[in-house]
Amino acid sequence: MGVNLTMTGNSQSEINNASPGCNYGIVALSHLRWSFVWQRPQQFLSRFAKTSPVLFVEEPEFNLEPGQKPQLELESVMENVTVAHIRLAQGTPRDEQFEATMRDLTEQAISEINTDGKFDQPLLWFYNPMDAPWALGQFNSRGVVYDCMDELSQFRFAPANLVQSEKLLLENADIVFTGGYELWTRKKAQHSNVHFFGCGVEYNHFALAQADETMIPEDVAHLASPILGWFGVIDERMDYDLVAALAAARPDWNFVMVGPVVKVDPNSLPQAPNIHWVGQRDYMVLPNYCKAFDVCMMSFAINEATEFINPTKALEYLSTGKPVISTPVKDVVRQYKDLVYIAATPDEFIQHAEAALGGEDAERVEQGVEKARNSSWESTVEQMQNLIAQAISTGGSQCEATSSA
Repeated sequence: MGVNLTMTGNSQSEINNASPGCNYGIVALSHLRWSFVWQRPQQFLSRFAKTSPVLFVEEPEFNLEPGQKPQLELESVMENVTVAHIRLAQGTPRDEQFEATMRDLTEQAISEINTDGKFDQPLLWFYNPMDAPWALGQFNSRGVVYDCMDELSQFRFAPANLVQSEKLLLENADIVFTGGYELWTRKKAQHSNVHFFGCGVEYNHFALAQADETMIPEDVAHLASPILGWFGVIDERMDYDLVAALAAARPDWNFVMVGPVVKVDPNSLPQAPNIHWVGQRDYMVLPNYCKAFDVCMMSFAINEATEFINPTKALEYLSTGKPVISTPVKDVVRQYKDLVYIAATPDEFIQHAEAALGGEDAERVEQGVEKARNSSWESTVEQMQNLIAQAISTGGSQCEATSSA
């Protein structure tokens, strides 16, 4: 099995000034790719990397020719964070041999980066329950963390054995975190040590949308106001009928949708002269797009896939100083109903948008900015570090908590 090490400098400027201070590394197993949309796994682990080196093992890519040997590439994406890219042959079945290959390549990756002994007894950190059958009990781990950010079994194309794999993970986890309150209510019935930690925000980054010097990107700079905008993954969680209805009802409004299209046919997206599917854009330029927005949209469908979500974009939108309108996602209503307009129908959405565009509730916007300003990822990570230290066997595992300053 070949291994290729590359080093790149894709660091986030606000969070790569750390000096390692913890005596163990973290092996994170994820269904999401590090270079995909910058969200909960990247926000948390980039901060844990201030005290613990992180190996981020991605879901494998099945893109090699049949008969080719599995490949491992290690990429240093920022200080103290290494991503393991695993490539397998097309059509590789998820059988016992697949599990053995994943174990071998992960063990190889650990060996390659374990230059100072911090991965002699790493902490296993799961985002993907499907990795539990091949990873649990391996790698001489000191403890198991499950950060449950979504109810993945309710997503489109979920593996048939996902529920059973998660059951195994919950039976072996020392501590469980959930990304939403509704998700916490479900998981606390399945595990005795579950903690709800919702989203934080890089306020200073998204507040750039308020700055005079922030430039609006060329691909939307020509569009006339008002502009209602979205950024994020475009998948089965979006209410496409709502978007189409809004565009038809207000042809003089522009709707800008920024983000990658995943698990849905791009040809099925609603099309109109005033709907603009921009595609994926880098996290660093999202405030630039938000500056162009007059209203930020959380146009989520109300379905199984959104029943337990706690959208990261809520606080990110609030940081921009723009009014926010959301469909009635449970966690959004519970946490932000006084800061975000809630619309259950296209007519309600339009009514709220007209009120927002008229500046009728500027105080709501200011309160949203203040809420975001006081909701840092750092304070959450500090609490999580302390809970992990209590949950796993000590014996030198305690490390200094990250400052929340």
